[in-house]
Amino acid sequence: MTRRAGLDKAAVIEEALRLIDEEGLEQLSLGRLAERLGVRVPSLYNHVAGLGGLKRDLAVYCLGELYERLTRAVVGKARGEAIRALADSYLAYARQVPGHYSFTLQAPDPADKEWRKLGEQNIEILAAILAPYKLSQEVAIHAIRSLRSIVHGYIILEMAGAFAMPISLDDSFHWLVQLYIAGLEQLERKEDGSGSHGT
Repeated sequence: MTRRAGLDKAAVIEEALRLIDEEGLEQLSLGRLAERLGVRVPSLYNHVAGLGGLKRDLAVYCLGELYERLTRAVVGKARGEAIRALADSYLAYARQVPGHYSFTLQAPDPADKEWRKLGEQNIEILAAILAPYKLSQEVAIHAIRSLRSIVHGYIILEMAGAFAMPISLDDSFHWLVQLYIAGLEQLERKEDGSGSHGT
């Protein structure tokens, strides 16, 4: 089978994403991708720098995609509403395109400015929605890490089929996120109280 003329990098990335969504990340190889595209493996090297380069390009694409989704989800919202919207957006993304999601978890190459910047932008969204709580710098870092752990941990467990009890998965997720928000509000009150003693 001969692929139509005009194969480009965008088409290679799109097919790779379809492959991992349909067959799983472990099935991603240049051989399998070339087969799906109807080309020989050497043809892929005209568009990607081998399997490592392809994975880098997929990570950049997916981080950008996630950033756009999270930004749309939280615009015009604040505090608990923004946190809930962001968490729901993360979960929906992972459910809809699990292969894409898996590439947002890879640590960027420190020497790759584009990849590193996209990773930082997604962290900056978390920092922005937590800013209204006026946490100290150290506590804010703990809060960012905790929110990421809650969302990513839940997604990974759900993907693994770890939740078998007959209770709504969405209800459990929202309960967990709300517990996190309540903890933030308690921290906020504590820090406000501590600050008042110094005046």
